[in-house]
Amino acid sequence: MRCLVQRVLSASVSVEGKTIGSIEKGYLVLLGVKNTDTEAVADKMLKKILDARLFEDENGKTNLSIRDISGSLLVVSQFTLYADTKKGNRPSFIQAGDPAHANALYAYFLKKAEEAGMHTEHGEFGADMKVSLINDGPFTIMYDSDLM
Repeated sequence: MRCLVQRVLSASVSVEGKTIGSIEKGYLVLLGVKNTDTEAVADKMLKKILDARLFEDENGKTNLSIRDISGSLLVVSQFTLYADTKKGNRPSFIQAGDPAHANALYAYFLKKAEEAGMHTEHGEFGADMKVSLINDGPFTIMYDSDLM
């Protein structure tokens, strides 16, 4: 599982011109799934994201987690995080998870985030989405379950 986490002042996602998810301060999480990912991997990834200290404290140090600042999550499925660009000019997405498997883990991740008490908004799996954000910093971190 790969998650590109962007600290944002606000973010939204729309499908066919209609906003389906919107947050204020928090994280925009672009989430990619591969076929070998499991619910245990999703649990570990969510914990890592929620415990990460990416927000500044009163001294300007990144010592606060998203929970500490009562932030929100906007989670958007993003199979292109598994693009392989080693050969040629067209990316290969062979490493990306089968859509049924990826959608199930995406839904599981969303459910677990809500169960953790996070205000969680989301995109629509497989849809042509338009994502808008005001990146805070910018501050962007890539989490890869293979490196955790």
